[in-house]
Amino acid sequence: MKKLINDPEDVVDEMLDGMEAGYPDRLRRLDETNVMVREDAPVDGKVAVVSGGGSGHEPTHAGYIGDGMLDGAAAGEVFTSPTADELSEMIQATDSGEGVLCVVKNYEGDVMNFETAAEMAEMEGVDQIEQVVVNDDVAVEDSLYTSGRRGVAGTILVHKVAGAAADRGDDLEEVARLAEKMIDNVRTMGTALTSCVTPEKGEPTFDLGEDEIELGIGIHGEPGTERVDIMPADEIAEELTGEVVEDLDPDAGDEVVTIVNGMGGTPLMELFVLNRKVQELMDDHDLEVWDAMVGDYMTSLDMMGASITVATVDDELKELLGAEADTPALKR
Repeated sequence: MKKLINDPEDVVDEMLDGMEAGYPDRLRRLDETNVMVREDAPVDGKVAVVSGGGSGHEPTHAGYIGDGMLDGAAAGEVFTSPTADELSEMIQATDSGEGVLCVVKNYEGDVMNFETAAEMAEMEGVDQIEQVVVNDDVAVEDSLYTSGRRGVAGTILVHKVAGAAADRGDDLEEVARLAEKMIDNVRTMGTALTSCVTPEKGEPTFDLGEDEIELGIGIHGEPGTERVDIMPADEIAEELTGEVVEDLDPDAGDEVVTIVNGMGGTPLMELFVLNRKVQELMDDHDLEVWDAMVGDYMTSLDMMGASITVATVDDELKELLGAEADTPALKR
């Protein structure tokens, strides 16, 4: 498989160098780590919001560092959790004395390493650390990487809500409460048209026939829950959206945010085709769309496919989701 890389072992290091070089006024890489923080971190007087996880999901996570979202993000190797040491350094580097909220996707390595990192950072003098775990994937209850549901594209809304609350001056307890509220209100399901190809392996992580798609995929190249014959875009949208809405169980007339998220290898043309049907389905379910997001927000390297997210929102969440943000990957 052709890739724009040098040595596969250097991909993450060179990616982070390239990000810092591209946004030198916004991003700063901590010396001898795979941790990126705001150029002005720590920001006096505000709770820090941090995240992290394996590389290969770009622009997640460092792409969301900036005003109104994250203060720091740690990058593991491809599809591998960052180490507890590096997560601890990130927590310490972003703490201004007001506390740190860690937003963690529900994968066993991430959860364990963030918990260990918090203990390490507390021993180094960080007094207040809270952790929230995102588990928006409706496809599986337990998987290769998780106990419970996986954390996927809905995590971006959690970053946005927590970051906006921290920026306006909410204390750590309130920022964590609002993040948990967003987690409770968001659901996601995805599909793959092709497997992804990791730089080190250089070949697909699972086999998928030319006329097959995989439903219920995660973001680490793991196969989904069901392999079916390829369907038109409208039928795929109906399948994914139906599962998401059934699990979310909104009331008629609720306001929602939708995300049609590309997995890294899908043209925007096709994502907009999906979005057209998703919006029709929101009408069918008597849901009012407050915001519709389309693009690559949380990917799986070069996988062709998409995920669909639906989140119910009230005035409290709308204020935070609509607040100003300025990051490399998302602006308001």
